Amino acid sequence: MIFSKEKITISYTVEKCKQCAMERKRKFKEGDFLFSESNKCNSCDGMMRIEKIFGETIEK
Repeated sequence: MIFSKEKITISYTVEKCKQCAMERKRKFKEGDFLFSESNKCNSCDGMMRIEKIFGETIEK
């Protein structure tokens, strides 16, 4: 296959603050699971909760 491209999937985690509703996307870390509290919010010092885990596929 001359035109075959390598596909890479990158996993991401979306965190959302329970107080101010700020969202942040970051790379997935081992141990992430849905609806768990993760870090403190940079904006209001509330707790961030994992709302979504997904993957994006890119061709190299």
